Amino acid sequence: MATRLRPTERRETHDARRFAPLPDPFPMWRGGVLRGARIAYETWGELNAAKDNAILIFTGLSPPAHAKSSPEDPSEGWWEGMIGPGFAIDTNRYFVVCVNSLGSCFGSTGPASTNPATGAPYRLSFPDLSVEDIARGGYETLRSLGIERANTIIGPSLGGMVVLAFAAQFPGATRRLVSISGTAAASPFAIALRSIQREAILRDPDWQGGAYTDDRPPATGMRIARKLGMMTYRSAAEWVERFGRQPVRDDLREEGPFAPEFAIQSYLEVHARRFVRAFDPNCYLYISRAMDRFDLSKHGSSNAEVLARSGIERALVIGVESDMLFALREQRALAEDFTRAGIPTHFAPLDCIEGHDSFLIDIKRFGDEIGAFLG
Repeated sequence: MATRLRPTERRETHDARRFAPLPDPFPMWRGGVLRGARIAYETWGELNAAKDNAILIFTGLSPPAHAKSSPEDPSEGWWEGMIGPGFAIDTNRYFVVCVNSLGSCFGSTGPASTNPATGAPYRLSFPDLSVEDIARGGYETLRSLGIERANTIIGPSLGGMVVLAFAAQFPGATRRLVSISGTAAASPFAIALRSIQREAILRDPDWQGGAYTDDRPPATGMRIARKLGMMTYRSAAEWVERFGRQPVRDDLREEGPFAPEFAIQSYLEVHARRFVRAFDPNCYLYISRAMDRFDLSKHGSSNAEVLARSGIERALVIGVESDMLFALREQRALAEDFTRAGIPTHFAPLDCIEGHDSFLIDIKRFGDEIGAFLG
């Protein structure tokens, strides 16, 4: 059997990634340092002479920096319909930068990367990761490009938390902010869910205390974690609409006393197996825990006080009524925090049926809100 490549080592026919070196040493928010660290990123559009047209995009938990296709990498990006000439994030006007999160496994330094001090993967020797570290990775990427102040920072899901950490740590470093299906602090429901996902990985015998091999990762734990996540990324109403009680397709049938019988079961299994091949388990654990720990108010006396000194001129907060993972009330509360901070803010509660993942699917509705805000 061929050796399974680590996600950071996957060989791509097309690769538009560039790499920004981080300050060396790079101090982590909760302690510890990284040496020789870097951030993988991709860009679209042109930076103007004044260097004031940059839009910085932070991703959700698992996507790479490849948000949009390009001549260097024509494969479809995870936000393909949102970025481009004449699109909501218009590359005729803006220079768009999307970063792969620090701690991830698609080119940025993370637990799967080689520790220069040992020549072996960091694994659990990687320092504690915080949302604040991910934000600083994006900030330093802009600085490496000679950009002192972003026009706008945008983030969905985890990225919706990261943009807040960016604003808290780097006052004046962006004019505008867009938080999509994010939160100022993880809810008990989200913390509970992610703790079960991590436990599924930690209890998989193949995890081996984080020292699993590339050809034998904790696949069962990762599959279960991904399935749990997918059940919260969409809404119950959408599952009914898409699958109902359809039986599993004949070509996906399995043998066994409790083999999947329904289409929804095989759908989850197919996507879970794909995730196992794509994402590093230790990276997943680190980023998941960082999301639980984030709390914007820890940067000051209150969320509003933190935002009041951020230097942000305008904000857009988007939430989805059917989102069970990052509930709409969390985005509404965040919009109220911005308003109390004296920042002109538009709150857009959308009635999409697709749940938390709506920003990836209902491109027109989200694009209308983002395009209007940027325009």
